[in-house]
Amino acid sequence: MKILGIETSCDDTAVSVIEAEKANPRKNWPGIKILSSIVSSQEKLHARYGGVFPSLAKREHQKNIVPLLIKALKESGLLKKNNKTDEKKIKKVEKILERNPELFQNLKPFLENYGIKKIDKIAVATGPGLEPCLWVGTNLAKALSFYFKIPLIKANHIEGHILSSWLFPIKSAPLPMIALIVSGGNTQMFLVKDVGKYKLIGETRDDAAGECFDKTARILGLGYPGGPKISKYAEKFKEKTLGINLPRPMIHDKNFDFSFSGLKTAVLYDYRKRKKTSPKYVVEMAHEIQEAIIEVLLKKTMKAAEKHKAKAVLVGGGVSANKKLRKDLKRECEKRNLACFVPDQKFSTDNAAMIALAAALSSSRKEVEWNKLKVNANLRVNGV
Repeated sequence: MKILGIETSCDDTAVSVIEAEKANPRKNWPGIKILSSIVSSQEKLHARYGGVFPSLAKREHQKNIVPLLIKALKESGLLKKNNKTDEKKIKKVEKILERNPELFQNLKPFLENYGIKKIDKIAVATGPGLEPCLWVGTNLAKALSFYFKIPLIKANHIEGHILSSWLFPIKSAPLPMIALIVSGGNTQMFLVKDVGKYKLIGETRDDAAGECFDKTARILGLGYPGGPKISKYAEKFKEKTLGINLPRPMIHDKNFDFSFSGLKTAVLYDYRKRKKTSPKYVVEMAHEIQEAIIEVLLKKTMKAAEKHKAKAVLVGGGVSANKKLRKDLKRECEKRNLACFVPDQKFSTDNAAMIALAAALSSSRKEVEWNKLKVNANLRVNGV
C-alpha cells in the first residue's frame, strides 16, 4: 500500500510517499518503507520576525508545495508523463482551489503534463495548526483526490508526532506507553493504549516548551528558532559562576500538567537586573534554561510512566530534536527498564512521512469524500 502524505500545519511544507504492509500493529508490526520525504523549511523567512507569520507561511506553502509534490513522486518512481488533459476536470480543480488561486496556477501545469502511477491513498494533516496553512495542504489533497480518484484520509498532526518514532522498522511497540509531545505550539502527554487509542493525561497551561525556548532566546538576543540557539550556547557551558538558578515550574505537582510562562518571566527578570551581560552570562543562562525545561519534562514523564505502569516511553515534536533531551530520556528509561522511542533526527520536526504513517497504522481510519474534507486548527487527539 503506497500512501502520499501532505503536511502544511505551520511553517514547513512537506510531501512524502511511504509504502506500508497491511498489518495489525497490536499483533504484528507492519513493514514501513519511506520512498520519499521532502521538506521545505521557512525558518530563514520567519527568523526576521522572531516567529511564524501565518499569511507569509501560507504564501510560501502555495509556492513550494507543487514542486515538492513533483520531487516526492519522482523520487518514489511514481511520476509519469501525461499525454492527455481533462479540461473539464481542471476547471473543477480551479473551483476547488478558488480560495488558493496561486496554488491552482502552480498545480495546473502539473495536471496538464504529469500523472501518478500508483498511489493507494492520500493522507493530509487537517489539524491542529495554523488555519491558513492547513487549508493549503488540505485543498491540494482534495484536488488530487478528485482529479486522480484516489481515496482521501485526514490525519491528526499530533498523532503523526506520536507515531514518528516508528517510521523505520521495529519489531514491536510495548503497550501501554507514555507519549510526550513537545514543540513550539504543543506540550502534551498521552497514555497510549494502542495505535489510535490515546488518552490525554497532561498538557501545558500556558506556554509550550518550544515557545519558552523561543521567548527566552529572544530575551537573550539569540534569534529564532530559540530551541537550537539555546542548545548551541548550552553546549559551551562548563561551570556555574554567576549564580543563575531558575525555577522548575510544577515539577512537584501530583498532576502531569506543565507551565513554562513563569520560567520565561524569571529569565526576563534576571536579565533585566544585571547591569551588564556578557557572552559568559548567555552561555550559563542558556544552560540553566535548557536544564530547567528538560528536568520538568522528564520528571513528569517518569512519574506518569510509574503511575500508569507503562512499558515504554516515546517523545515527539520539534523539541525532541534536542540532543540533551534525547540523551537524558534514554538514560532515565534505562534506569527503569523502559523501552524508549525517539524519532530519527530528521523526523523530529514536521514532516509528511509521519502523516502518511498515521493513515497506514490506524485500522479505524476512515476514508473521507474530498468535498467534505475540512480543517480544524484546534483539533484534539481523540480516542481512549
